[in-house]
Amino acid sequence: MTIKTTLSFTDRHHRFLKEKVGEGVYASASAAVAAAVERMIKDDEAREVALDAMADEIRRRSESPRDAYVEHDATFGPALRRLDRNA
Repeated sequence: MTIKTTLSFTDRHHRFLKEKVGEGVYASASAAVAAAVERMIKDDEAREVALDAMADEIRRRSESPRDAYVEHDATFGPALRRLDRNA
């Protein structure tokens, strides 16, 4: 279903849309806006997947036994010392 609506654009956005339509990248300004909204939807979906995966990993790691932890100095010490030398 297509819904007709009215949108307002800045001069910059309007020029850009007209250029892209003129170059044949999009059939119309509506098609360009629809493509932009679709990209936003996909970005939101990808962000949700990434955040869910990070939350799962944090939960998994928080359940690790203490003896499985990595020592801070052993992991980051060499890099921090190198940064200090270069500062």
